[in-house]
Amino acid sequence: MNNLLEDTREVLEENGKTIFDILWFGNDKFVFDCDIQALFNIEYDSGFGGAEIPEDLIVVGADFWIERHEYDGSEWWEYKTMPTKPTQSKRAVNLLGRD
Repeated sequence: MNNLLEDTREVLEENGKTIFDILWFGNDKFVFDCDIQALFNIEYDSGFGGAEIPEDLIVVGADFWIERHEYDGSEWWEYKTMPTKPTQSKRAVNLLGRD
């Protein structure tokens, strides 16, 4: 069994963040208006089978977000950051490389 709050803290810590770096959490339709530590303090089975945590759940900070991923019932957080804009530019005629 896993604890969602502990899993969340762990992925944040691995990336130099804490629970206090979170600005909001929810999905693409609404934001949860409650204490994340109370809401996420649940036990779930992250092993194979059906996903137990909503797959559209996201946790957002100033320059990062974590999102749920699932494969064959195994589920986890995946940490994402805003990409860094390259300093070089390239003139493109066609994305398929055709003239």
